[in-house]
Amino acid sequence: MTKLRFSRKQLCIPYALFLILFVVFPMLMILFYAFTGEGADGGLTFTFANFADFFTSRAKLSTLLMSITIAIISTAICLIIAYPLAYILARSNLKRKNVLLMIFIMPMWINFVLRITALRELLDLVGLLGTENYLNTIIGMVYDFLPFMLLPLYTTLEKLDKSYLEAAADLGGNKFTVFTRVTFPLSMPGVISGITMVFMPSMTNYVVSDTLSNFNITILGKLIDEYFTTYDNWHMGSMISIILLVIIFLTLLATGGFKEDKSNARGANLW
Repeated sequence: MTKLRFSRKQLCIPYALFLILFVVFPMLMILFYAFTGEGADGGLTFTFANFADFFTSRAKLSTLLMSITIAIISTAICLIIAYPLAYILARSNLKRKNVLLMIFIMPMWINFVLRITALRELLDLVGLLGTENYLNTIIGMVYDFLPFMLLPLYTTLEKLDKSYLEAAADLGGNKFTVFTRVTFPLSMPGVISGITMVFMPSMTNYVVSDTLSNFNITILGKLIDEYFTTYDNWHMGSMISIILLVIIFLTLLATGGFKEDKSNARGANLW
């Protein structure tokens, strides 16, 4: 009687099945619907009409540009707020700074819809609801995704080798020079990670835009949902999903998301 032998390679079987069922197969379906359409005989035929229709439609291009604009502004504001905060927390000698960090992270433990509904009531209380729809949407995006920018920045700055800063100061660098030439370059992995985690969801989180703009703003995620549910047009919905995927790929490529992490190399990120 032969004994069954366990191999570590067998541990990847559940993960491989998960990838096939919930990643590869859905992606193949999206690709199939994106490049097919109804033919003259009523059947499905290969076509680029969905792609052409998207880039020749002013409404769709306007939605795309508006989504990118909202995402860029939201990401920039999150970075401007989170970087000084993460820098102060990481460089301070407070014994309870982890508690302070936890205060900023705690809203993530609350249900997302509940948080946005509470923010809607607050904007209504101060008289902004229904007047500045784009402003309300950006406020909601920043409020929702700020912790995703703060965490990677704090982690990167906390692990920063202080000997680089001391060496730069010993060589005559002032605080501004040390920050611009040493601290900020070495914190770029956290900056890139934060930008990636904020920019991409900001283009698709239509719950925020719908709730805070009274359904007056349509971003790319909402457009995809409408084509799949309201219009029952899986072909155009899939094509817009592919375009969004390409944007995500280009964003990762531009921010160095596909590069090997060499942040632990000595002076790897110094200018």
